[in-house]
Amino acid sequence: MSTVLYIHGMGGGGDSRIPRLLAEQFRDEDIRVVVRTYSFDPDEGAAQIASWVEELQPQLILGESLGSIQALRVGGLPHLFVSPSLGAPSLLYKLRKVCSFSIGRWYMHRRFPVKEGDRQPLVFTPEVLSKYRKHWEAAMEQVRKDQAAGLPYFAFFGTRDHFKESGVVQVQLWRDLFGDTYQEYDGTHFMEEEYVTSMLIPKIREMLSLQK
Repeated sequence: MSTVLYIHGMGGGGDSRIPRLLAEQFRDEDIRVVVRTYSFDPDEGAAQIASWVEELQPQLILGESLGSIQALRVGGLPHLFVSPSLGAPSLLYKLRKVCSFSIGRWYMHRRFPVKEGDRQPLVFTPEVLSKYRKHWEAAMEQVRKDQAAGLPYFAFFGTRDHFKESGVVQVQLWRDLFGDTYQEYDGTHFMEEEYVTSMLIPKIREMLSLQK
């Protein structure tokens, strides 16, 4: 049995759409997709994910959106990404001053409401947001180690991803860090089901098969 640990994006969780689609598609295959809700506090989240890696012994890490930074902190495994938000830690760190005011926290919660269900609670406090700079630094430190070991990275980006405008999603930054190891699809930040089926699933199979 091959295990894929799926690390959801901001406000996602155990009932996120893409991992649910993946689990359905792999139901009759020797592949399981595990997704669990982790803390928005990057240090707490990293500790939770590290314990799950130890428990599950996955063969592949799959990070979505802001969850990609947590995925990058996991060492020693191949990595696959959907809409990696490499610019998000810098933006969240800058917002720590805005969120020192109640009106700032109110705006962020209005802008990013949490859906019902098994979803990540969002805590926009200066104490939490101030951790995102070191969160990025820890991710980059692990990337350098994994690149030296020759571990693979691959990402998918939507051509109509609206988060490119704010710099949250930066294809050029991905190129600078990982080269041309990515593919674009004609969709949004939230990869549509047709691309999950036609692009993401075959890539998961490919990356798992390379380890056998």
